[in-house]
Amino acid sequence: MMTEPLDSRLRDDDALAEIELTSALMIAASEHDAPLTQEQVDRLLGLGTDAD
Repeated sequence: MMTEPLDSRLRDDDALAEIELTSALMIAASEHDAPLTQEQVDRLLGLGTDAD
């Protein structure tokens, strides 16, 4: 059975990035016994923790 390539017009890079971030959070949460701290969530999302 031969599959057709996906139509590139249907690709949504923003949605894919959001899915990757959500997946990273879900995996990290499943590996911890307690809820993730805000600092851990921020780090996973690539947010800086530097104070202005």
